[in-house]
Amino acid sequence: MSKKKKLTLKQSEDLIKELRTRFEKNRNRHKNLEWEKVQKKLESNPDKLWSLYEMEKTGGEPDVVGYDQNTNEYVFIDCSPESPKDRRSICYDLKALEERKENKPKNSAVGMAMEMGIELLTEKQYRELQTLGNFDTKTSSWILTPASIRNLGGALFADFRYNTVFIYHNGAESYYAARGFRGSLRV
Repeated sequence: MSKKKKLTLKQSEDLIKELRTRFEKNRNRHKNLEWEKVQKKLESNPDKLWSLYEMEKTGGEPDVVGYDQNTNEYVFIDCSPESPKDRRSICYDLKALEERKENKPKNSAVGMAMEMGIELLTEKQYRELQTLGNFDTKTSSWILTPASIRNLGGALFADFRYNTVFIYHNGAESYYAARGFRGSLRV
């Protein structure tokens, strides 16, 4: 782990405190999980804690949404009401960013996710997130796009309108002020 990806003791403590507060406030997202076990995992995985810090810093409000017994991992997902504010106005991936001739965005969803050590939500994860509340009622989020679509220049995004999850397509190089991305992390 590089020095750049290491939190100070205070940053770690503050983040764990924030995550615990969110965990306790939103019990419906993780009914049968115990915070003490989650915290123990976090404290033994500083690289993952750094990624959660990045999710938090960019407005994602990460929270535990599940536990995978097969891999002994807790699943965190961005649970901010709208697409994380500091991850908007970006195109889909590096290829789209490089192909854009004018008015290039600052970054791409796939690029930012890689830098943060997280993954874009899949369509299935996005739909499961919507069972925990109403997310992206005013914004939209890029989601992991199958290669068959991406190879043709497209990318997928999703939102929640009219009590329904909608999955749409756009050119991968497009970007909008109200579109960002949500990420997931396994710890």
